[in-house]
Amino acid sequence: MRNNEKKKLYRKVNTRTHNVHHFFGGDYKNTRRRDSAIGMRQGVRRGLDYTPLFKFLLSKVGDKWSDVHSEAVSRLDQEEPIFWMVAKDFDSAEEYVRIGDNSYYSGLFINDHGILCIVNPELTEDSLKPSCSCCTHTLNGIQFTQKYD
Repeated sequence: MRNNEKKKLYRKVNTRTHNVHHFFGGDYKNTRRRDSAIGMRQGVRRGLDYTPLFKFLLSKVGDKWSDVHSEAVSRLDQEEPIFWMVAKDFDSAEEYVRIGDNSYYSGLFINDHGILCIVNPELTEDSLKPSCSCCTHTLNGIQFTQKYD
């Protein structure tokens, strides 16, 4: 990578290691007898982690959306993951979004002035409870402080 080139906003994850699970659908062995399962699913992309994108978007809260969007698109393989977290207006925005099993990120939206905003700035890792005791649950990369009941 050249010095003037910025890092990509995604990274490859190891998909060949034993017991690495990517929860984008069941294993073929569980669906092979169904008529609808003819082969591998089209369009399912495995092995990419967009955590750097989500951290980038959170760091750009308060900035002009057109600038943030153009930089993000230039550093991604596809545009779609941006809108997993960012809503085009407040009415369609979520307070937080779940990415993967136990990773949550604050929901973002584009306000009427074209500025990237956070839906609920008061939402913190103290606000959410984990859904199980066996996993580590995080909000914006910070572990939940509440314990599982």
